[in-house]
Amino acid sequence: MSANLRQVAERAGVSVRTVSNVVSGFALVAPETRERVQRVIDELGYRPNAAARHLRGGRSGLVALVLPEISSPYFGELAGHLADQAEAYAWTLLVQQTGGDAARERELLDGVRAQTVDGLIMSPWGLSPADLTRRPDSAPLVLLGEQDAGGLLDHVALDNETAAADLTHHLIKTGRRHIAAIGLQPHLVNGTAARRAAGYRRALAESGLPAREIPVDRLHRADGAAAMTHLLDNGAEVDAVFCFSDQLALGALHVALDRGLRVPGDLAVAGFDDIEDGRYANPALTTIAPDKPAIARAALTCLADRLADRNAHPRRVVVPHRLEVRASTGRR
Repeated sequence: MSANLRQVAERAGVSVRTVSNVVSGFALVAPETRERVQRVIDELGYRPNAAARHLRGGRSGLVALVLPEISSPYFGELAGHLADQAEAYAWTLLVQQTGGDAARERELLDGVRAQTVDGLIMSPWGLSPADLTRRPDSAPLVLLGEQDAGGLLDHVALDNETAAADLTHHLIKTGRRHIAAIGLQPHLVNGTAARRAAGYRRALAESGLPAREIPVDRLHRADGAAAMTHLLDNGAEVDAVFCFSDQLALGALHVALDRGLRVPGDLAVAGFDDIEDGRYANPALTTIAPDKPAIARAALTCLADRLADRNAHPRRVVVPHRLEVRASTGRR
């Protein structure tokens, strides 16, 4: 027989109301208390009656996750972390993709396909900050990525400029002096590539080195391969490439090796995102690793807190990153 709410409360040393708040995700609970209660829930195998609870609260128990590309390894890994952690709130995640198309993002944002969801977590590529704040749907919205809606919505982000500078400084410290950047996307308004470019330029300027930037349509392997081909065919003097996604880096790496270049001897290759494929490439890919579990945790916490208090001041949460130095750039 499964444990009940009172048994969880007694074991955790908290009130029944606190346990209810933790499993519902609809009220503020101190992080250490939430962690203790969740540990007891897992130990006792407590399973709340989600349908009844959502019905009593006037909610569906559904949360929409709106991403540009489900097929992207980065977004796929992030969606997995969100789905796993949503279970602690007894939420079911509904995943939609937009392809970065502004009209599709607007359709989902306005609630055409999401009229029954309790809230949305969205990574917008096509909509401007003003677009994001103009919506008839009243469901709480948490933004992922660089587009922050002017600080008017809850927002979970990475410090992309600092991360890009960290990686560029690493390439400089390994002796690279002709570092090209692959990944500018001037046709998008989300700002991620622009901030990574800013960090790249800042690091080079601090060392008195020139910048060379190659724009791409998308962040896929084929785009990285095309950009690397362009560099080599045009005789560019380059001893390192910083790619704004691991997929771009894997495409660039493929072309470099196919042309007979030694990596990292002749050319260092680095990416961004720390996707699984990069760890098992040959050579393994140096990259910036965002804390994806922390992104998921922060987004769900923001959504839960917003459902508890619609008038709370919007929060901007910046999650940590780390530089993962692997064989594709050589170790320091």
